[in-house]
Order: sequence, then C-alpha cells, then structure tokens
Amino acid sequence: MEKFIVEGGRPLYGHIDIQSAKNAVLPLLAASVLTEEAVIIHKCPRISDVVGMTGILEELGCAVRWEGGDLYIDSSAAANHEIPAALAKELRSSVFMLGSVIARFGRARIAYPGGCDIGLRPIDLHLSGLRRLGVEISEDGGYIDCACPRPQGAEVLLDCPSVGATENLILASARAEGTTVIRNAAREPEIVDLQNFINRMGGRVKGAGGATVVVEGVRKLHGAEFTPMPDRIEAGTFLIAAAMCGGKLALTNVQPAHLDALLHKLREISCKIGAEGDKIYIECAGRRLSPKLVETSPYPGFPTDLQAPMTALACICEGATVVVENLFETRFKHVPELIRMGADITVRGRAALIRGVRSLQGADVIAGDLRGGAALTLAAVSAEGESTVTDLRFIDRGYSGFEYKLRAAGARIRRVRV
Repeated sequence: MEKFIVEGGRPLYGHIDIQSAKNAVLPLLAASVLTEEAVIIHKCPRISDVVGMTGILEELGCAVRWEGGDLYIDSSAAANHEIPAALAKELRSSVFMLGSVIARFGRARIAYPGGCDIGLRPIDLHLSGLRRLGVEISEDGGYIDCACPRPQGAEVLLDCPSVGATENLILASARAEGTTVIRNAAREPEIVDLQNFINRMGGRVKGAGGATVVVEGVRKLHGAEFTPMPDRIEAGTFLIAAAMCGGKLALTNVQPAHLDALLHKLREISCKIGAEGDKIYIECAGRRLSPKLVETSPYPGFPTDLQAPMTALACICEGATVVVENLFETRFKHVPELIRMGADITVRGRAALIRGVRSLQGADVIAGDLRGGAALTLAAVSAEGESTVTDLRFIDRGYSGFEYKLRAAGARIRRVRV
C-alpha cells in the first residue's frame, strides 16, 4: 500500500497538461475487439483502469503493446469469449466488454463487474437492452452468460439515461443485422468519442450527444488510429485545486464546453476564469464565497465525478453549501475523512450541508474511492500542516501522475510505500 505525505497551505501556480479521458478510453478499448485489424489509441493514459482493461484484452487473445504514450491493439487472433472473474471484479468498465464480445464472437461470459464502491450501479439496463437485440442471457453463480449469433437491430428505450448502457448497446449493435435506435440515451461527450471511433473504423453511428442514437449495423469494421478527448474530470479536479489553494493555473488539452457546469460554479464563488481554444485559465485569491447549491445530474449538469472535490472546496468557502448527490447513493464516503480535517458537514441521505470553516487542518485520512481520494488529496494540499492520504490504488485508477502534476504547480506532496 502507498500513501501521499502532504505539507499543505501553498498556492498553486503554473501549467498542467490534461490527460486523455479515462471514461472515453475504456469504451474505446472495448470497441477495439469489434475489428480483426489493428487499432492505435494515441495519448492513452497509463492509469490502472486502462492497465486492467488491457489485461482483459490479452485474456481474450488480443496482442497489446505500448509505444510511449500510444497503445497498439491487434485483435486478429482473439478467440476467447470469457472475461476472467479476477479482472472483471476489479474493474467496473469490464461490463463494456459484453457488447463488443457478443458482436465479435456471438457469445460472452463475464463475472459481475467491480470497481469503486459508490452505490449499487445495477446493470439491469445493459442486460434488458441486449435482450432487445436478441441476446439470450442467463445468470448463474455470479456470472452472466450471453449468446446471440448476430445481434438484431431494434428500438431500445432506456428507463434512465445510463452512460454505460448507452455505450454497451452501441458496441453490441455496431455489427448487428439492421438498425438499432437507442432512445433516452445518455448525452455525455465520451459517448460522442465512442461514436467517432467506431465511425473511424467504418461503422455507422449517429446522434451521440443527443437523446437518440441510431446505429446501422455493418458486417465488418477495419483498423483505425484515434486520439481520445481530454479528461474533463481531471481538468475539473485541478480547477477545484486552484480554487481551494489559491494562485493561478493554466490547463492545456481541455475542451472548455465540457466543463460549463463547473466553470459556472467557480465563477459564482469569485474565481476568475478564462478560456481560449484548448486552454483554461483560473485565478483565485482570498477566501471564496459559498457555492450555495451543488446538485449532480447527468450531462450537461454538474458531474457526479466532481461532487467529492466540490464538497472539499465548499468546506473552506464562506457561508453554507448544500450538496445533493442524485446519481449514486453512497458517494459521501469522503465526508468522515474531511470531518477529521476540521470540516463541518452534516449528511442526510443524498444531501450534505457544509458550513464553511476558515481552513482545514492536516490529518491522516484514507481514500475510499477514486474521486473521494482525489478530493482528500486536494483537501490535504490546501490544509494547514501535514497530512497523509492512504490507499492510493483508488486514485491511480483515474489519474496518471497526480502528485507530479500537483508538485509541478507548487504543492509539497510525495508518495511513499507504507
């Protein structure tokens, strides 16, 4: 196990380059199975979730290699349709493999996926949607078995706009017989990235980013090269870091339009924000005003993945803030750790009331999930005194070189083995 040791209380200055999006890359890796030809993912972040997905691809028979920051995947020899339980249980995104493996091999077997414990996150929408495409599904002993020689185009109405279900259905229908229409689809920009990647391989997907996605199945897809979109959650995390610590940061490789909900909140609390092309500039001085209300919702609303860092920011703002988590029922695991640092937070169900304090105090805290771990690290960087943040395996799932980027901006943070 590893931990961060942080001496807090220093402002952040400088430039941070944002990695490609974790939540875009993982479905792209699943999509690589759809073709018998090689694909190249440029600027692929070497985070632990990506490493886990490449392990699944290798178990399926794909050849995977890194060349610098580029990931090469050759699925021509892939023949296995079973996703190992040991890998699936470590990685929530393993569920994306269902759609692509079914489309490629006509069958799939997977253990129930794992990942961070932030709520139930049932996969019922995935399975009901696949059944609409003609996939026969049985569940036994913690495994899901799927069979369908070739999925059939159909109309699927999702009960809620699930990102994962939308992506899985796009993957399953990319090589289906006929046309699939997905209604009440999720609108996240990562779904647009998946559409663009499949189309680069010769697929016919349109409508991503809107409520209706139409997929015309094709018999065969070819190889392609692709550069994923920037990681809006990593960018948001560093913007919140600047708001907490004060100072001035410039972020490059960002798409400001993807961060509208967060940028609105940061301007609301008196941060100065500028955007130009693929850059965002933020400058913060003095104590910030309370953001009053932060309520998570599907894109383009405030992202649930930034709720924990925003909660940490609210702890040191002037006034009271209410944070409402609408997407996951156990996504306040970071709150007891923030309270150990002097935060004044009361949680009732899916809502937290945060009364701002002048500053947080250094303490020993434990990361319980990916975004909560990032939030605790930001709290430590902004706090008075020394803190430790333990169990970095969660943070490493989504951030590449997290401490190096913070240190380059002036934070005093180092990683040590426990």
